[in-house]
Formats: sequence, C-alpha cells, structure tokens
Amino acid sequence: MDWKRKLTSRKFWAAIAEFVTMLVIAMGATEETAVQVSALIMAGAAVIAYIVGEGMADAAGAGVQTIMIPGEAFQEEHPPEKAEE
Repeated sequence: MDWKRKLTSRKFWAAIAEFVTMLVIAMGATEETAVQVSALIMAGAAVIAYIVGEGMADAAGAGVQTIMIPGEAFQEEHPPEKAEE
C-alpha cells in the first residue's frame, strides 16, 4: 500500500472524517460534537498532507547539487551578457 499517496489524499481523509463522525453520533454524542471532531480530523489531515508533500518535494530535490556562494542568494547557470558600452 502506498501510504504517502493515501496520507495526501483528500478522499481518504474525508472518508476517515465521515466514519468517525458517524461513529461519534452513534455513540450518543451531539451533532455539534461530531462536527467539531470532523473539523479537527480535517485540520490534522491538512497538516499531515503538507508535511508528507514537503518531505516528498525535499526528497526529490535532494539529488540536485546546490552550490552556495557567500553573499549570494543563488547562482545562475548562464550569467547575463554585459551590454556593450
């Protein structure tokens, strides 16, 4: 099973939230409590999806060689041509 893909899936988290919401209502809690639990699950899902997504992006970029130059934010591959004076 591809957990990275599952953890970033909105459909997966919506299904989890729906299941837990119905479970909370079936156990006798109020609808307001069920809505709050569902909102917490979706908020947590957003955080988890962001963390996993950023981790995947960082892993993909790990193979790129970065050259740090003191005092420079970045280095261009091809410096701009100088204008003729």
